[in-house]
Amino acid sequence: MNYKHLLYFWAVAKHGGVVKAAEFLHVTPQTISGQIQLLEDHFGRELLHKSGRGLELTDAGQLAFSYAEDIFNLGAELDQVVRQPRGVSRPLELRVGIADAVPKMVASRLLEPALKGEHAFKVVGREWKLDSLLAELAVHRLDLVLSDTPLPSGLSVNAYSHRLGGSGGSFYAAPALAKSLSKQPFPACLDGAPMLMPGADSAMGSRLTQWLSRQKLRPRIVGEFDDSALLNALGHDGYGVFLAPTVLHDEVCRQHEVKCIGEAPDLIEEFYVISVERRITHPGVVAITQAAREGLFAAWGQ
Repeated sequence: MNYKHLLYFWAVAKHGGVVKAAEFLHVTPQTISGQIQLLEDHFGRELLHKSGRGLELTDAGQLAFSYAEDIFNLGAELDQVVRQPRGVSRPLELRVGIADAVPKMVASRLLEPALKGEHAFKVVGREWKLDSLLAELAVHRLDLVLSDTPLPSGLSVNAYSHRLGGSGGSFYAAPALAKSLSKQPFPACLDGAPMLMPGADSAMGSRLTQWLSRQKLRPRIVGEFDDSALLNALGHDGYGVFLAPTVLHDEVCRQHEVKCIGEAPDLIEEFYVISVERRITHPGVVAITQAAREGLFAAWGQ
């Protein structure tokens, strides 16, 4: 395989078109098109096809692009490492997949042990749907996946779930909304209150819906979001009540300038590391699991 042809294809996919790729590589668009045609001839598969006025990756193109990303990122790392002064060690890399349902604050706290200390790792994070991340884990393109659910049954992925811990939930709201809700006791104050819900496909979205039903509460759902950072930002702006893990109480109140209106210790959100190791030995994964169990989730036990 001619890697120059692959580079030209990667540039087109990365920059969104032949013209921009040509500008990036300082060659003519005709050169780009000709090199990609040779690459497609080599594979015997179409990698790009026209869509309106632009180009889209085919299924084969998406697969080729994902490998090209790894190849050229590794090449850039090689260049950086070889140019380092003698005696400077290369940081170990920890490739982490973060399921999009995991709250950003939780993910940040869980990754802290790998990012600091004498033997800090170069953490490469990917956020995606859990099933897509597990596919990446299965082919060893990730070292671990952080998830709010264990490995789903029925998947043909040779991996193992390691529970990090869990936390009850607390409900938060911007000060003005929290004050208006304080006229009634918790949780009755949630009935009819504007609420920002986690995505329906997330484990916590399902648990929260069931919890509200058991409490016979019918809040006014103003939004449903997979992205916890967006959900929290909207909560900060006063659009509704939102749920967050109680273990992050101080950070939530400080960062989003909100008030806690009540706790639900029975509304437990759990977190897992999923890895291909039955017994964890990767030093980065060991650091994350130990810190989570002994620190962040210690009060909730295993």
